[in-house]
Amino acid sequence: MERARPYESYPVTTFSDLGLTEAVLRALTSEGYETPTPIQAQAIPPLLEGHDLLGIAQTGTGKTCAFATPLISRLLKFPESPRPKQARILVLAPTRELAAQIGDSFRAYGRFAGLRVATIFGGVGFGPQLQALSRGLDVLVATPGRLLDHMAQGNLRLDGTSAVVLDEADHMLDLGFLVPIRKIFAKLPKRRQTLFFSATMPPEIATLAGEMLHQPVKVSVTPVAKTADRVAQRVILVEARRKTSVLVDLLQNPDFRRSIVFTRTKRGADRVASALIEAGLTAEAIHGNKSQGQRLRALDGFRSGRVAVLVATDIAARGIDIDGVSHVVNFELPEVPEAYVHRIGRTARAGSEGEAISLCDHEERDLLRAIEKLTRQAISTTDLRLAPGTRETGTREAAAPAPNKAGARPARPNGGRPAKKPASRHEGERRRAPAPLGDGRSRDARPQAKRR
Repeated sequence: MERARPYESYPVTTFSDLGLTEAVLRALTSEGYETPTPIQAQAIPPLLEGHDLLGIAQTGTGKTCAFATPLISRLLKFPESPRPKQARILVLAPTRELAAQIGDSFRAYGRFAGLRVATIFGGVGFGPQLQALSRGLDVLVATPGRLLDHMAQGNLRLDGTSAVVLDEADHMLDLGFLVPIRKIFAKLPKRRQTLFFSATMPPEIATLAGEMLHQPVKVSVTPVAKTADRVAQRVILVEARRKTSVLVDLLQNPDFRRSIVFTRTKRGADRVASALIEAGLTAEAIHGNKSQGQRLRALDGFRSGRVAVLVATDIAARGIDIDGVSHVVNFELPEVPEAYVHRIGRTARAGSEGEAISLCDHEERDLLRAIEKLTRQAISTTDLRLAPGTRETGTREAAAPAPNKAGARPARPNGGRPAKKPASRHEGERRRAPAPLGDGRSRDARPQAKRR
């Protein structure tokens, strides 16, 4: 790949300024779209010209529209009936949820184009997918594993594919899809239009783009690993054993209208969801062990408001594109700091505001430092750890908040009433020299609480 070059864009105020076909413009109008987002304004013109593209944009910026609308316009500009067992456009997505949503977007933007669109992924039967592939498709959206299964069985060939999109490329690598992606790209024509979209640009993505893109235009609308501007972030320091009670107190606040809680493991997601239900909250867990039907029902309940809390693992983080999420809570901090950016990007979408709260225990302090280093910011912190020697009188007990950074908002999970016990370190914890954070200050530089 030659060095990626920025595209010389011009100011645009409407989608009609971008050169999209009339059928696509009608669809955008029917969807209520008026003004292009920055990634759309910069990506659509070069894609209409047939350029390869490397797009760097944080989640929630309108990437799907940025690549779907010009690709549909090019299909209409060069009309051709799809051949059996082939797809003119291939879009690869890391998760079933994201693949389903991309497929829905192509159907919405192409509603007046008469396109054949199908989505294939694991966890469901082969029958309907096989039937769709046998007729031939204009647009195929797929997860890598199920796509390779169909290719191995002779249900699909890629030699007639003219454009391929790799969406959430960095997440693909996180999930171990590098080898499948190479196998898929080896079956594609050498002359094709290739699009990479990613929220971050680790060295592995740059290497992969160098192998698969030809003289690409680079479009970047945000610094690497930049968190969404409209998300208010804070951290609550708390012992691991007390996270559930603090989470319940947070979610019982009426301001938490629609919340997503992230855990590291599938078992952890189930355990947290059960605890929330026991506390009287409406909650559903969503992760890779759930059947496709269970996942879709959980998302539908969350989208409709029947479910107030969705508990998810990172594999679902980028596949949840639902407006109106008021809060994201990291029950456990992610081991990969880039995942933090994608988690909190589930709120403050479509121009709204949101809040992200992370519960951090002693063992996660290094993970917090890694996140602050990546995002180049110090996150406001509230200390809810119990004083040494304090005996918990109930599962819902919490220490009084003791913010130790300028601008930290005190969190009062005890129903908004200040608790009576002073904040200090974990009971029995050895004192260590506090490690400096990204801003050079110590998070533990405060007077020590006295024993009572």
